[in-house]
Amino acid sequence: MRAVEGFGEFEIAPKKGYVSLRRKKQFAMLGPKTNDRFELGLNLKEQVAHPRIKAQPPGGMCQYIAALADAGEVDAALIAILRRAYDGAG
Repeated sequence: MRAVEGFGEFEIAPKKGYVSLRRKKQFAMLGPKTNDRFELGLNLKEQVAHPRIKAQPPGGMCQYIAALADAGEVDAALIAILRRAYDGAG
């Protein structure tokens, strides 16, 4: 969240099972995956190449999902991809 706060203005919208990060539209979501991991979902139309980010089937809320167990797994490459999603959301 510290990295995203540096991007600029956005809205944090808590939902029933996850937290939506929005500008004009949702660019990411954070939610529980298991007891010891959480999921970062990304709304991004372009191709993403990162070892922890997996493409999702068409028609879902997010095109890509990254399962994370620790804040230390959020590296510069993941932040750069999140920034592309943020920029694409308006």
